[in-house]
Amino acid sequence: MRSRRKLRFRLVVSFALFGFGLSALFAFAALNIRSRVEDQLVNSSLLDDARWANQQAQQHPGAPQGSRLLTGSMYSDRTIYRAPLEWQNLDTGVHDIYENEPDGQRHHYKLAVYRENGIISFLRYDVSREELGKQQLLFSVIGAVFLFGLLSLVLGLWLSRKVLKPVSELARRLRDFRKTGKAEPLAPHFADDEVGELALALDEYSHRLTAMVERDREFNSDVSHELRTPLAVIASTTELLQGSPDLTDKLRERLKRIERSSRQATELIEALLLLSRAERRGPTRGETTEVAKVASDVIESQRPQMRDKPISIELVVKQSLSVNAPASVLSVALTNLIGNAIKYTLEGTVTVEVSGDRIEVIDTGPGIKPEDAERLFQRGVRGEGAGGSGAGLGLAIVRRLCDLYGWEVSMRPRTDTNGAIASIVFA
Repeated sequence: MRSRRKLRFRLVVSFALFGFGLSALFAFAALNIRSRVEDQLVNSSLLDDARWANQQAQQHPGAPQGSRLLTGSMYSDRTIYRAPLEWQNLDTGVHDIYENEPDGQRHHYKLAVYRENGIISFLRYDVSREELGKQQLLFSVIGAVFLFGLLSLVLGLWLSRKVLKPVSELARRLRDFRKTGKAEPLAPHFADDEVGELALALDEYSHRLTAMVERDREFNSDVSHELRTPLAVIASTTELLQGSPDLTDKLRERLKRIERSSRQATELIEALLLLSRAERRGPTRGETTEVAKVASDVIESQRPQMRDKPISIELVVKQSLSVNAPASVLSVALTNLIGNAIKYTLEGTVTVEVSGDRIEVIDTGPGIKPEDAERLFQRGVRGEGAGGSGAGLGLAIVRRLCDLYGWEVSMRPRTDTNGAIASIVFA
């Protein structure tokens, strides 16, 4: 997963980098412009002085010549012997030369050469001191860039805290709502800006969500009230009919099937209602259920599903096991797992095995593909093979019930023979 920095950190870094980069750009531009302008001014002044000296040498032969604008050394044709020989071949203009002085240091000079009427004027200007000033200016500018970068960082910290304070306040109020379980309007606490619009949108979403949850709660209550009564009537009527002395064995068996189906429907309703309520409030863990006893009841209720298929079903209890959950929850989960095993097994054995921390349903059916094991618990996904009818909701309900109580449900293919193994590992 990609690591994501906090928004405040990104704002501070962006602001600091922007301030540092902008000040560095201005510093570079200032140094470059200063260097270019200074070089042009010096070159122009040197060349003017060399031209003026040449004119003075023509008008006043033998008179000493000096510089009007810049200090330096000037040589004319009458003192040509004092100028280095390599200067005499230079064209009119300003040239950069480097010479080693008696002090052992290498100096940088600008040499202005002007030729007119057979007279050559040379004007030399030492720019080493100017370069020292440029270095000092460069260090000063670099220091200023880092100073402005630091100021940008401090300003970014202050602005990020100022800008994100309403967002942090909004997040804090949302966390408080989660703790108290009661949603209050957010928009009145914020200004009419972007954060206020976000708070208003959250208020609207909260109202819609609250209305939806309320409708769901009312529906669950209505289902619980409306279905419990007819199921109770069916159960009591079936019990009374089974007490009749003139019942045939075939009719008595059918009444038992009606009674088992009624009991399964009651358990399923209780489990679904408990699932709906517990997902909002958290599961209750005050009831202890014996796993082997529930598994035995489910096996007996599922025997009619075997019909005339050449299969057998057995319960193997290696170790007693109790779980902190209602019997209806465990019964619904095992009914789906054992019912699927019976439905998909054409012949062979379905074994329900209870051990120290789990229960496993092992069948000899066509099996499953390893890559399809997890997909079968998705809502609407049906298994392939014999009897693959249904809406594909059973295993999805089992997964939700197990997730609610912290159990781990899974399916895997058998490695020794055909078939699949469905297991629930209890926390």
